[in-house]
Amino acid sequence: MNDIFVYGTLRSAKLRNAVAGTDTLTALPAQLMDYNVGPVDGDVVPYVFPNKGAQCEGLLICDVPDAAMARLDAYEGAFGYTLIDVWVQTDGGLRAAKVYAPPSDIPKADGGWSLTNWMEQWETLAVYAALELFRFDPLLSAPQIRAQWGMIQTRAWAKTLAQSSNAPSEFRRKAQDGDVVAKFPSAPDGQFFRFEQVQLQHQQFNGQKSPVLPREGFVGTDAAIVLPYDPVRDRVLLVEQIRLGPILRDDPNPWVLEPIAGMIDAREMPLECAKREAHEEAHLKDVDFHHITSTYASPGGCSDYFHQYIGVCDLPDDHAKFGGLEVEAEDLRLHILPRQKAMDLIETGEINVGPLVTMLYWLALNADRLRLGG
Repeated sequence: MNDIFVYGTLRSAKLRNAVAGTDTLTALPAQLMDYNVGPVDGDVVPYVFPNKGAQCEGLLICDVPDAAMARLDAYEGAFGYTLIDVWVQTDGGLRAAKVYAPPSDIPKADGGWSLTNWMEQWETLAVYAALELFRFDPLLSAPQIRAQWGMIQTRAWAKTLAQSSNAPSEFRRKAQDGDVVAKFPSAPDGQFFRFEQVQLQHQQFNGQKSPVLPREGFVGTDAAIVLPYDPVRDRVLLVEQIRLGPILRDDPNPWVLEPIAGMIDAREMPLECAKREAHEEAHLKDVDFHHITSTYASPGGCSDYFHQYIGVCDLPDDHAKFGGLEVEAEDLRLHILPRQKAMDLIETGEINVGPLVTMLYWLALNADRLRLGG
């Protein structure tokens, strides 16, 4: 059994339980003397460092069993945190313990770190990420965790954004606790995206419970989608690139015309992503974004959720013809064409991407207003 002093995000009971795999651990208020806590540069987590005369507030987690220790070691050790021996002050006096110390090269930021602020903003994201991580049995290796952590957090952020939705229910059923029971009999499959097997049971419209339904689904992310529109010239910008979906469908032409699009990174808001992607994919900076709608792409078996924007901007004749980031292997050709020509391409079938069709029809209804500055 081990006694572990925690000073940062693991002071959150929700996260601690998700990481340790149990809610039975005993936590006592404690102080680590001659240490202080600071923020990690470019992240939302803290690190602990020696500081003579300082006092680090935290919790002493008592008698951690071996199974929980293995999970804690995997969670902390994947990013270079290692256990060191310390003494902590408790109400009952000094006690020997261990603490996860950061790697020597951790990037340090100035200022302090607030557990309260972290819990308000990022606790839900951290819990979702930990829950996914520890569904793997056996646990992923440290290199595997590091390689997959970005996408694990991105999916966790999509779930966090879903929780913030007001979920209006004027016509559809308003979900109640216990209406849906989803069990996941095996670990998710995939290293970038995820494929899930689900045992689903739900409340039916006749008042009865459904049978247990075996289902499979694709776990994607939230994405921001932007259709650039020049109201002065009445023209739009489309992105052309090769896509895996048409290849998997054996489409004779896998190059498609799309709006600008990109996954919303962990801790990034949809509008922030829209701005970033407009710049990365199409070299656009001075853009006035108008939110159209946010929708599921294919709710029958896919969690992808799209936040769609019209980006009012200037699209001159000499605008760049190619875009994207080389580090992301993006090979994008940019097309600037009259809005009506884009509408014609819907009729011919050359535009065959659902979100773009939605956005162009929205633009057909609202272009006059946008041209008047509305």
